[in-house]
Amino acid sequence: MSEAHKGVAALVAACVVWGLSPLYYKLLAHLPPLEVLAHRTLWSFAAFGIVLLVQGRLALIAAAFSMRRQIVIAFFSALAISVNWFLFIYAVGAGRALEASIGYYIYPLVAVVAGFVVMREAIAPLQWVAVGLVALAVLVLTAGLGVAPWISLALAFSFAGYGVLKRWIASGPVVSVTVETLLLTPLALVVLGVWGQGAFAANWRDAGLLALSGPLTAVPLILFSYATKRAAMATVGLTLYLNPTLQFLVAWLVFREAVTGWHAIALPMIWAALALYSGVAVRRAARGSATP
Repeated sequence: MSEAHKGVAALVAACVVWGLSPLYYKLLAHLPPLEVLAHRTLWSFAAFGIVLLVQGRLALIAAAFSMRRQIVIAFFSALAISVNWFLFIYAVGAGRALEASIGYYIYPLVAVVAGFVVMREAIAPLQWVAVGLVALAVLVLTAGLGVAPWISLALAFSFAGYGVLKRWIASGPVVSVTVETLLLTPLALVVLGVWGQGAFAANWRDAGLLALSGPLTAVPLILFSYATKRAAMATVGLTLYLNPTLQFLVAWLVFREAVTGWHAIALPMIWAALALYSGVAVRRAARGSATP
């Protein structure tokens, strides 16, 4: 198997874990989302710390803390990803996993706009059309359901913000996430000490599931990092849609969440927008690979 094929296989595996993760968080729906988030933070720090220990790279954490500007950025990126994690945990537990999947569908288009606003990245005309289609789809859902899909929007914007902040962090993905979870660890301990209901000590089932949140967070990120170094970026972008697609299917077929007529109108608009966006990305990648 070539390195490129290994990268695609790792990427698919990461997307499958992410896409099926609602099944895991549904098992913890009886616990307060904030308590689950606190445990996810602590066990993720432990999981990433073990990975760095095995790799002999623990010293990189101290090196990251030696740069004040990097730590400030890491703190805000940690807040952004914690908001994203909390909303996802809440959505699954509250029976709104369908909204979460829509958030990850529209995230690429939000990221494009964030790149334009913050990084001054160029946006092709067809990509503006795609952004407009997503905006129209959100208006359709808002008008039809009587309320804005705030979970979808908050998930998309928090993850896009996280992506922008990560652009300014010099450390690699494993080191940077380790630093982020370390920065959040004091807050997680306060949450468990003040508002926690002692779920970890309640029974072995909950304890095991909460501890599993660490590997469940670490493994797909490591696979994704491995994949991005080997697979073409256009392939990475297209394959990532497997994540929200699996989330949507889990919400619809497993959790039996209602797909209304308004969803039936808005979702094809979002998918059409993603097709336009992906077409532009693929053509750009093809032109780049053809350049000597």
